[in-house]
Amino acid sequence: MAQTDIAETVGERTYRRIRSDIIFGRLAPGQRLRLERLSTQYETSIATLRELLNRLLVEGLIVAEGQRGFEVTPVSADQWNEIAQMRELLECHALRQSFENGDVEWEGRVVAAHHKLATLERKLLAGDRSETETWKRYDWEFHHALISCCGSRALLDAHSAIFDKYLRYQIIAVVFRGEAAAREHRELLEAALKRDWQSANALLVSHIRDCVSHSLKTGALAS
Repeated sequence: MAQTDIAETVGERTYRRIRSDIIFGRLAPGQRLRLERLSTQYETSIATLRELLNRLLVEGLIVAEGQRGFEVTPVSADQWNEIAQMRELLECHALRQSFENGDVEWEGRVVAAHHKLATLERKLLAGDRSETETWKRYDWEFHHALISCCGSRALLDAHSAIFDKYLRYQIIAVVFRGEAAAREHRELLEAALKRDWQSANALLVSHIRDCVSHSLKTGALAS
């Protein structure tokens, strides 16, 4: 493998690690990102880090502090609402197209994704919070499977990007609404298998808005 290929591989791996650490709260909202410390923590050169942080800046996961460097993007109730509204807009649009285009292979993906999600939700309902990251990954996989036949790569990419921001808020607020959320996922599965996009859209809107409302009621986010 050429040196440039190695450098690109290392850089991409580090990018994914930092991005994941922001989304899953290991790098906390508002935390200063000191290049020297990050260079040691992620075993990456400062020059590479600057490039990676600029990518994350464009994505909105970090913000620039003028001459002082970067920090993880803070959270707020207003931004949480904006992100949720954007997810609702993108996902509801993709849902109808996917239900109309979906075939038996699509059904298989949706059923398999829901099975994994439901397994983790049963653990959460039993009080086991040890696999929070896996739960949220399966949550994304299920919702992504539902819209995976929408026919637009650009729409799927936009949805993935906004879902990551939405997920970050869920992790910060430790949002799991218990049986209500698990029931909504079961009902979304049933609607998908029936190709009932109207019911699925209504369920999805309620699912997203109730999640935001629940997190704000707990006081987990600043107003």
